[in-house]
Amino acid sequence: MAKPTLYYVHDPMCSWCWGYRPTWDMLQQQLQQEFAEQLDISYLVGGLAPDSSAPMPEAMQQMLEQTWQRIHQQLGTQFNHDFWRMCQPRRSTYPACRATLVARQYGQEQAMVNAIQHAYYLYAQNPSDIEVLCALAESLGINPEQCKRQLLSEQTEQQLQNEIHLARQLPIQGFPSLVLVANNHAYPITLDYQHWQTSMADIQTVLAKI
Repeated sequence: MAKPTLYYVHDPMCSWCWGYRPTWDMLQQQLQQEFAEQLDISYLVGGLAPDSSAPMPEAMQQMLEQTWQRIHQQLGTQFNHDFWRMCQPRRSTYPACRATLVARQYGQEQAMVNAIQHAYYLYAQNPSDIEVLCALAESLGINPEQCKRQLLSEQTEQQLQNEIHLARQLPIQGFPSLVLVANNHAYPITLDYQHWQTSMADIQTVLAKI
């Protein structure tokens, strides 16, 4: 029988995922300590915004920058607002999602998510750009030319579509979301942006029942 799997459904360019990052890191650490033999943890990219070469409309830029400010006020998360002045924003997160799938093949998925988030939110770089993603891959020891080929491959595109499809079948409430799948049943896990204990209590309850 397959082990239960906790799915972390996210997008590497989702600002609320960046806000949740410290709590998620702590939750993963606690789960490894308590349930390492009983539970698998799997990242699942949900795909926030499809490919687009069009500049982001000014109104959307303002809305997203206000979202960054709100997350900072609520959670204390740091953002570098120079991004909105130094980059040409596009509403396109699928390239960053593909980059995490490519990095997964090299055992670097979480490191790539971390690199994308830092580049985007702290260093005012645009992860919608292939060149930025390949540079981040190189910083993780992945050949940038090979990364580019894989980013643009049909195989990676199909993998992305499969993950988006799976994410949409799960009982999620946007990104980020947590879902525990056990015995062919999907249990939504309460996600608390500031207290990892909330999700841990839900997970303990589900695992005790199966």
